[in-house]
Amino acid sequence: MTDPEPGAARSSRGTTGVWPLIRAERTALATDLADLTDEQWTTPSLCTELTVREVLAHLTAGASLNSVRWLAGVIRCRFDFDKQVAMRLAEQLGATPAETLERFRRVVPSTTKPPLLTLAMLGETIVHGEGIRHPLGIVRDHPIETVTRVADYYRGSDLVVLAKGRIDGLRLTATDGPFATGAGPRVSGPTLALVMAMTGRATYCEDLEGDGVELLRDRCEPA
Repeated sequence: MTDPEPGAARSSRGTTGVWPLIRAERTALATDLADLTDEQWTTPSLCTELTVREVLAHLTAGASLNSVRWLAGVIRCRFDFDKQVAMRLAEQLGATPAETLERFRRVVPSTTKPPLLTLAMLGETIVHGEGIRHPLGIVRDHPIETVTRVADYYRGSDLVVLAKGRIDGLRLTATDGPFATGAGPRVSGPTLALVMAMTGRATYCEDLEGDGVELLRDRCEPA
Protein backbone atom coordinates (compact mmCIF):
# COMPACT_ATOMS: atom_id res chain seq x y z
CA MET A 1 0.00 0.00 0.00
CA THR A 2 1.46 3.36 -1.02
CA ASP A 3 0.38 6.85 0.02
CA PRO A 4 1.76 10.17 -1.24
CA GLU A 5 4.23 11.31 1.42
CA PRO A 6 5.19 14.95 0.75
CA GLY A 7 6.80 15.32 4.16
CA ALA A 8 8.77 12.13 3.95
CA ALA A 9 9.65 11.96 0.29
CA ARG A 10 13.35 11.92 1.13
CA SER A 11 13.03 8.45 2.59
CA SER A 12 14.01 5.79 0.06
CA ARG A 13 11.84 3.37 2.01
CA GLY A 14 8.60 5.13 0.93
CA THR A 15 5.40 3.78 2.43
CA THR A 16 5.29 0.27 0.98
CA GLY A 17 4.35 -2.36 3.53
CA VAL A 18 3.50 0.01 6.38
CA TRP A 19 0.32 -1.75 7.52
CA PRO A 20 2.15 -4.97 8.49
CA LEU A 21 4.46 -2.84 10.64
CA ILE A 22 1.47 -1.19 12.31
CA ARG A 23 -0.10 -4.58 13.00
CA ALA A 24 3.18 -5.84 14.47
CA GLU A 25 3.42 -2.83 16.78
CA ARG A 26 -0.20 -3.18 17.89
CA THR A 27 0.29 -6.89 18.55
CA ALA A 28 3.41 -6.24 20.62
CA LEU A 29 1.65 -3.54 22.66
CA ALA A 30 -1.36 -5.75 23.39
CA THR A 31 1.01 -8.50 24.54
CA ASP A 32 2.95 -6.10 26.78
CA LEU A 33 -0.25 -4.95 28.49
CA ALA A 34 -1.87 -8.35 28.97
CA ASP A 35 -0.99 -8.73 32.65
CA LEU A 36 -1.29 -5.18 33.99
CA THR A 37 -2.82 -4.67 37.41
CA ASP A 38 -5.71 -2.27 37.95
CA GLU A 39 -3.25 0.16 39.53
CA GLN A 40 -0.94 0.02 36.51
CA TRP A 41 -3.82 0.83 34.19
CA THR A 42 -4.28 4.14 36.05
CA THR A 43 -0.60 5.12 35.71
CA PRO A 44 -0.13 8.56 34.12
CA SER A 45 1.17 8.17 30.56
CA LEU A 46 3.55 10.47 28.75
CA CYS A 47 0.49 12.12 27.17
CA THR A 48 -0.62 15.05 29.28
CA GLU A 49 -3.41 14.21 31.73
CA LEU A 50 -4.12 10.78 30.22
CA THR A 51 -3.62 7.42 31.92
CA VAL A 52 -2.12 4.46 30.10
CA ARG A 53 -5.63 3.01 29.77
CA GLU A 54 -6.94 6.20 28.18
CA VAL A 55 -4.06 6.34 25.70
CA LEU A 56 -4.79 2.77 24.66
CA ALA A 57 -8.43 3.74 24.07
CA HIS A 58 -7.17 6.67 21.97
CA LEU A 59 -5.21 4.24 19.80
CA THR A 60 -8.32 2.08 19.43
CA ALA A 61 -10.30 5.11 18.37
CA GLY A 62 -7.75 5.99 15.71
CA ALA A 63 -7.97 2.49 14.26
CA SER A 64 -11.79 2.62 14.25
CA LEU A 65 -12.36 6.01 12.68
CA ASN A 66 -12.57 6.47 8.92
CA SER A 67 -12.54 9.82 7.15
CA VAL A 68 -16.32 10.13 7.03
CA ARG A 69 -16.79 9.47 10.75
CA TRP A 70 -13.83 11.72 11.56
CA LEU A 71 -15.36 14.62 9.63
CA ALA A 72 -18.77 14.01 11.19
CA GLY A 73 -17.17 14.16 14.63
CA VAL A 74 -15.31 17.35 13.80
CA ILE A 75 -18.55 19.00 12.70
CA ARG A 76 -20.36 17.68 15.78
CA CYS A 77 -17.61 19.15 17.99
CA ARG A 78 -17.72 22.46 16.08
CA PHE A 79 -14.15 22.02 14.81
CA ASP A 80 -12.78 21.64 18.34
CA PHE A 81 -10.25 18.90 17.55
CA ASP A 82 -9.34 18.28 21.19
CA LYS A 83 -13.00 17.73 21.98
CA GLN A 84 -13.27 15.30 19.09
CA VAL A 85 -10.28 13.32 20.40
CA ALA A 86 -11.79 13.18 23.90
CA MET A 87 -15.17 12.09 22.55
CA ARG A 88 -13.71 9.25 20.48
CA LEU A 89 -11.49 8.12 23.36
CA ALA A 90 -14.52 7.89 25.65
CA GLU A 91 -16.32 5.78 23.04
CA GLN A 92 -13.55 3.17 23.14
CA LEU A 93 -12.65 3.17 26.85
CA GLY A 94 -15.08 0.45 27.91
CA ALA A 95 -16.29 -0.30 31.41
CA THR A 96 -13.12 -2.03 32.67
CA PRO A 97 -9.41 -2.22 31.78
CA ALA A 98 -10.02 -5.72 30.42
CA GLU A 99 -12.61 -4.33 28.03
CA THR A 100 -10.29 -1.51 27.00
CA LEU A 101 -7.61 -4.04 26.11
CA GLU A 102 -10.07 -6.32 24.31
CA ARG A 103 -11.32 -3.41 22.20
CA PHE A 104 -7.71 -2.66 21.23
CA ARG A 105 -7.04 -6.30 20.35
CA ARG A 106 -9.98 -6.24 17.96
CA VAL A 107 -8.44 -3.40 15.93
CA VAL A 108 -4.95 -4.92 15.67
CA PRO A 109 -5.57 -5.96 12.01
CA SER A 110 -7.58 -2.84 11.13
CA THR A 111 -6.59 -0.67 8.17
CA THR A 112 -9.25 1.91 9.01
CA LYS A 113 -7.83 5.38 9.65
CA PRO A 114 -8.76 9.05 9.82
CA PRO A 115 -7.51 11.31 7.00
CA LEU A 116 -3.87 10.72 7.93
CA LEU A 117 -0.97 9.27 5.99
CA THR A 118 -0.31 5.63 6.76
CA LEU A 119 3.15 6.50 8.09
CA ALA A 120 1.48 8.92 10.49
CA MET A 121 -0.55 6.00 11.83
CA LEU A 122 2.65 4.02 12.34
CA GLY A 123 4.14 7.00 14.16
CA GLU A 124 1.06 7.34 16.37
CA THR A 125 1.23 3.64 17.24
CA ILE A 126 4.88 3.75 18.24
CA VAL A 127 4.87 7.13 20.00
CA HIS A 128 1.70 6.46 22.00
CA GLY A 129 2.80 2.89 22.64
CA GLU A 130 6.01 4.19 24.19
CA GLY A 131 3.99 6.81 26.06
CA ILE A 132 2.28 3.85 27.71
CA ARG A 133 5.31 1.60 28.17
CA HIS A 134 7.82 4.09 29.52
CA PRO A 135 5.97 5.01 32.75
CA LEU A 136 5.34 1.30 33.36
CA GLY A 137 9.01 0.38 32.92
CA ILE A 138 8.24 -1.82 29.91
CA VAL A 139 10.94 -1.91 27.24
CA ARG A 140 10.33 -2.92 23.62
CA ASP A 141 13.19 -3.54 21.21
CA HIS A 142 11.60 -2.01 18.12
CA PRO A 143 12.96 -3.15 14.74
CA ILE A 144 15.42 -0.48 13.64
CA GLU A 145 13.87 -0.40 10.15
CA THR A 146 10.50 0.48 11.67
CA VAL A 147 11.67 3.30 13.92
CA THR A 148 13.89 4.66 11.14
CA ARG A 149 10.88 4.95 8.85
CA VAL A 150 9.02 6.81 11.59
CA ALA A 151 11.98 9.14 12.16
CA ASP A 152 12.17 9.81 8.42
CA TYR A 153 8.48 10.71 8.43
CA TYR A 154 8.60 13.03 11.43
CA ARG A 155 11.66 14.93 10.24
CA GLY A 156 9.57 16.31 7.38
CA SER A 157 6.17 16.73 9.02
CA ASP A 158 4.36 18.94 11.51
CA LEU A 159 1.02 17.20 10.92
CA VAL A 160 -0.73 15.79 14.02
CA VAL A 161 2.29 16.67 16.15
CA LEU A 162 4.99 19.31 15.78
CA ALA A 163 8.21 17.52 14.85
CA LYS A 164 9.84 19.19 11.84
CA GLY A 165 9.68 22.60 13.49
CA ARG A 166 10.94 21.26 16.81
CA ILE A 167 14.21 20.00 15.30
CA ASP A 168 14.83 23.00 13.04
CA GLY A 169 18.47 24.08 13.21
CA LEU A 170 19.64 20.85 14.88
CA ARG A 171 21.70 17.94 13.57
CA LEU A 172 20.12 14.63 14.60
CA THR A 173 22.13 11.43 14.25
CA ALA A 174 21.11 7.93 15.30
CA THR A 175 23.71 5.79 17.03
CA ASP A 176 21.94 2.50 16.29
CA GLY A 177 20.81 2.98 12.70
CA PRO A 178 21.11 5.08 9.53
CA PHE A 179 18.86 7.99 10.49
CA ALA A 180 20.43 11.44 10.22
CA THR A 181 18.98 14.82 9.40
CA GLY A 182 19.55 18.56 9.67
CA ALA A 183 22.48 20.82 10.40
CA GLY A 184 23.52 22.64 13.55
CA PRO A 185 24.15 21.65 17.17
CA ARG A 186 24.39 17.88 17.49
CA VAL A 187 21.80 15.59 19.04
CA SER A 188 22.66 11.89 18.92
CA GLY A 189 21.34 8.71 20.46
CA PRO A 190 19.04 5.74 19.80
CA THR A 191 16.56 6.25 16.96
CA LEU A 192 13.60 5.66 19.26
CA ALA A 193 14.79 8.34 21.68
CA LEU A 194 15.20 10.76 18.77
CA VAL A 195 11.65 10.01 17.58
CA MET A 196 10.19 10.51 21.04
CA ALA A 197 12.08 13.76 21.61
CA MET A 198 11.12 14.99 18.13
CA THR A 199 7.48 14.52 19.11
CA GLY A 200 7.81 16.42 22.39
CA ARG A 201 8.56 13.74 25.00
CA ALA A 202 11.27 15.51 26.99
CA THR A 203 12.05 12.53 29.21
CA TYR A 204 13.73 10.80 26.25
CA CYS A 205 16.31 13.60 26.08
CA GLU A 206 17.96 11.74 28.97
CA ASP A 207 18.99 9.11 26.41
CA LEU A 208 20.51 11.68 24.03
CA GLU A 209 23.81 13.53 23.98
CA GLY A 210 25.37 16.48 22.18
CA ASP A 211 25.41 20.25 22.39
CA GLY A 212 21.90 20.51 20.93
CA VAL A 213 20.14 18.35 23.52
CA GLU A 214 19.22 21.18 25.89
CA LEU A 215 17.75 23.22 23.05
CA LEU A 216 15.66 20.25 21.96
CA ARG A 217 14.57 19.67 25.56
CA ASP A 218 13.48 23.31 25.81
CA ARG A 219 11.38 22.88 22.68
CA CYS A 220 9.55 19.88 24.05
CA GLU A 221 6.08 20.52 25.40
CA PRO A 222 3.26 18.54 26.97
CA ALA A 223 2.15 15.98 24.36
